[in-house]
Amino acid sequence: MIDVRALEKPEGAEEYRRSLKNRGEDPKWVDKIADLNLKRKSIITQQEQLRAEQNRVGEEIAKKKRAKEDASEMLTRMQGIAGQVKELDAKVAAAEAELNEVLMRLPNKLHSSVPVGEGADDNVVVRADGVKGTFAFKAKEHWELGEKLGILDFERAGKVTGARFTFLRGAAAALERALIQFMMDVHAHEHGYEEMIPPFIANSLSFTGTGQFPKFQDDVFHLGGTDYHLIPTAEVPVTNFYAGEILKESELPAKFVAYSPCFRSEAGSYGKDTRGLIRQHQFNKVELVIFAHPDKSYELHDQLTRHAEKILQKLELPYRVMNLCSRDIGFGAAKCHDLEVWLPGQNAYREISSCSNFEDFQARRAGIRFKGTDAKAKPQFVHTLNGSGLAIGRTLIAILENYQQEDGSVVVPKALEKYMGGLSLITAKK
Repeated sequence: MIDVRALEKPEGAEEYRRSLKNRGEDPKWVDKIADLNLKRKSIITQQEQLRAEQNRVGEEIAKKKRAKEDASEMLTRMQGIAGQVKELDAKVAAAEAELNEVLMRLPNKLHSSVPVGEGADDNVVVRADGVKGTFAFKAKEHWELGEKLGILDFERAGKVTGARFTFLRGAAAALERALIQFMMDVHAHEHGYEEMIPPFIANSLSFTGTGQFPKFQDDVFHLGGTDYHLIPTAEVPVTNFYAGEILKESELPAKFVAYSPCFRSEAGSYGKDTRGLIRQHQFNKVELVIFAHPDKSYELHDQLTRHAEKILQKLELPYRVMNLCSRDIGFGAAKCHDLEVWLPGQNAYREISSCSNFEDFQARRAGIRFKGTDAKAKPQFVHTLNGSGLAIGRTLIAILENYQQEDGSVVVPKALEKYMGGLSLITAKK
């Protein structure tokens, strides 16, 4: 959520107008916020004046009672003031709710290093790594490889549930499990993140804290008759781990790596990536979440990106890092690096991780602050960061397509052999 006080300064208001325009949003929202904030502050001023009058009259009543004088007229006046204060309490609450309703639906302010652009074609390549393999045959897409090997079953999953679900069988199930273990091990043991397995269901307050609600409620699976929802990413429960709390400055950065299944309705994506594992309603992911001191968050953003890249490097998968432009970046992110892995079957790079710095956008919504050693200093909002480290299903896709052989078999990456019981080649079931 945007800091209203920052918008009260002319330079802050102008920066946010520019950010909204670059995102493709209406910059007039800044004027709407200013009007609502002025209305709220005007009511608060009236309220404070009445409370001051209430205190003054209270003192007069006390004096009259001590002097054993008639205070009935003053008491009547006090009752009238109390009634007015109560009315203003309701008006303040309504004005704040109206302002917050607007603020909750507006995106984060973009960092100055975010390129201005109209869409994915305007994203900027930061760096690329790995060598694209060359094939003496036409590379197949992962879904074709998986079906011929007998390790991906889309038809039976469609029968059991519906479209965009898959049965992983045999080596695919083992590979999925191996990838989860491998990624958790690397991030916990080499990168210093604390392991976590969070709840896979969260309440509306948690979704609001991370920015999915109220704007993106249609993208979430809801549990009927409850205030529970299936999580679309471990970002939701893990970021809210410290919701409403004040951390010690010495506890920062707090770094977590979490495994979870993810559930997404994929509202508005019908007709896109209908074959295979690219866009599923259910998938597994390993998520990195960092709670950072504001002065260190961009240093940690680069570090988090490098940590996600390390998985691709260890698996020897070619990829590139993209600095997302203003109209392709997510709602809550101030800056985002996408990792895109090369898929030879599709002859294209596809996103496998988004590493975002939200600055204090989520922390302001979720009430996550920290306090230093100075007892007089007010608590500050932390900065939150997260990124996939990585999306498991898309990593499985990348392995199938990059390690495929002409006979349809798939080589197991060296880094995963020990997690696969020594298996080095995936072949078709006999």
